[in-house]
Formats: sequence, C-alpha cells, structure tokens
Amino acid sequence: MSLAQLRDAACACHNCDLYKDATQTVFGTGPAHARVMMVGEQPGDQEDRAGEPFVGPAGKLLDRAMAEAGIDRSTVYLTNAVKHFKFTERGKRRIHKTPGRTEVVACHPWLLGELAEVEPELVVCLGAVAAKALLGPSFRVTQHRGELLDLPDATARITATVHPSAVLRAENRDEAYREFVDDLVTAWSTL
Repeated sequence: MSLAQLRDAACACHNCDLYKDATQTVFGTGPAHARVMMVGEQPGDQEDRAGEPFVGPAGKLLDRAMAEAGIDRSTVYLTNAVKHFKFTERGKRRIHKTPGRTEVVACHPWLLGELAEVEPELVVCLGAVAAKALLGPSFRVTQHRGELLDLPDATARITATVHPSAVLRAENRDEAYREFVDDLVTAWSTL
C-alpha cells in the first residue's frame, strides 16, 4: 500500500480501544522515501489535536536538537509506534499514559507498512516503546543506546536513543540534551 492508503486504513483502525477517546489518528509525515525515519512512542496532546507528529514540547525540543545535529527535519520521515493518544484526564488536562503492549501490537502493521513504503536507510527509535516495537519487548535503550544494529527483516540500520520528552523531564536537562544531540549526530554520521 502507498503511504496515503496506509494512512486511510490506519484512520479506520479499531484494533484497540485508543481510537475511542483520541481526537484523531496521527500518522507519519515526511518525504515518502526519506533516508532517515524517526519513530516515537505515540502522539501527545498537541499532536492529537493537530493531527501531526512531534509538534508539541517534545517536538520543539527534537527540532532544536536536529538543527544542532545538522539534520534538516524536512528530510526526515517522523512517525510513532502507536497512532492514537493514550491519556488520562485530570480536570481539563489530558495526561499522557504509556501505551501497553496490546496497543503497540495493534499499531504494528501501520508502522511496518510505513517502513516498507519509505524504505529508510536508518531508523532512529526515540524511546523504549518505539525501540521495543521494532526490536522486541526485551530491548533496553539503557543497555543499547546509540548502538547501530540491523533492523530485522529490512535493509535498514536501526539505533535507539531516549525520547525527547525524557530530556524535558531530566533532572539535569542540559546534560541530557547534550547527550541526545550527540546521539543524533552519531546516528546521522552513519549515512
């Protein structure tokens, strides 16, 4: 299927219950044949409302980090392992909840379809959920951060780093940010 056909199919997906409360499906965006694909966990509140990945606070940090690493965002395909926002309500706020394995598995066909259609040379997993979606549930970012691996059943190479939201929550944000930028520089240098 083309990316447009995959997007349409994902928008009609009811393989888990997340579609019931989310505003919309947030599918990947970027060049159809990008050399690099970055995969996050799931859309956040602002992404859910806008219908675009990485437009909220974590996306703004990612933009800044990519610019510092010499990566032009317009050349990267950005997506998430899970296509709907999972949250809990606290008053008027919608607070992120980590998607479970069931939700990751339900969205897996869409992520695999994006990989097959884009055919990136490099996949950068942003956070544990994304890494586990592509490398299996036993993968640990803390043990393999920055390692360059072969993506199973694909010609792409894959690496994992922290999610930009983890940088925002870090005790020492400046250090966490520098390490994140270093990870992106290292990943980009493999092309």
